[in-house]
Amino acid sequence: MPPDRVRLSYLSRVPLANRFFRALAPLYPRAFESFDLSGFDAIVSSTTAWAKGVRVPPRAVHVCYINTVSRFAFAYDEYVRSPLLRPLVDRLARWDRLAATRPTRFVANSDNVAKRIRKHYGRDADVLHCPVDVERFTVGSGAGDYFVVAARLLPYKRVDLAIRAAGLAGVKLFVAGSGPAEGSLRSVARGTTATMLGFVSDARLNELIGNARAVIVPGEEDFGLVPLEAAAAGRPAIAYRGGGALETIVEGETGAFFDEPNAESLAAVLRSFSPARFDPQRLRAHAERFAPPRFIERLRAIVDRVYREA
Repeated sequence: MPPDRVRLSYLSRVPLANRFFRALAPLYPRAFESFDLSGFDAIVSSTTAWAKGVRVPPRAVHVCYINTVSRFAFAYDEYVRSPLLRPLVDRLARWDRLAATRPTRFVANSDNVAKRIRKHYGRDADVLHCPVDVERFTVGSGAGDYFVVAARLLPYKRVDLAIRAAGLAGVKLFVAGSGPAEGSLRSVARGTTATMLGFVSDARLNELIGNARAVIVPGEEDFGLVPLEAAAAGRPAIAYRGGGALETIVEGETGAFFDEPNAESLAAVLRSFSPARFDPQRLRAHAERFAPPRFIERLRAIVDRVYREA
């Protein structure tokens, strides 16, 4: 996109904004509402929280692709640990509910998220699964003796559960990723069978996943992109039986589930897991069903329909 087509909010001028973006959360509603979208008759946004609140011209349509309902709205107690922050988060949650009335149509990244939209916002949504960049991955050998977790290191991802489960099962685990919980997870992993790798490049991640026995998805995901990335590399996934993973894993064909959100339940699956049961080419074909061209075609069709019906 040419530089003159990119419009940044005033928050881009705040020093160190990219590093301390969470601290700027109280300013996000006003920043998104400040975008001037006059002159456009169709607006497509992609969001987990803020972009659904943009203001559009009176006769324009706004199709909002939503990856999850704002976590501070539906997982309040998990998100807000300090009582001092509750008044601020309450204010953001009120704005969030108001902002959710503005889009002409929601498009959810999964049935799981569509149900949350209905529960928390009282609105229906089309469902269009996220695309997976299958070309980033090549089918690997699966010859390694280890499992992999590839995730942004946030508490709800439950990477701690995977670390403990690997220890109980006596299997090797590599954790690829960085994030706010990295320090505490390194403490959990110390002296166990898990190795924290921190941030890894795309090429290294392709290699890690392609040679792994399987990828582990220990937390409840909004959609479950990682199982599809694993499939693109010809490897199965082991996930908690809940959330979006139910839509991206075919049990027995592209992966397996553990039933209880605890280390013991996952460890039992790790002990008995047989990667030889899974065909790498079938896994790759499964991932290609979620390739970007199909996503683009379906999204265009939805936007066209909403525009015609407006």
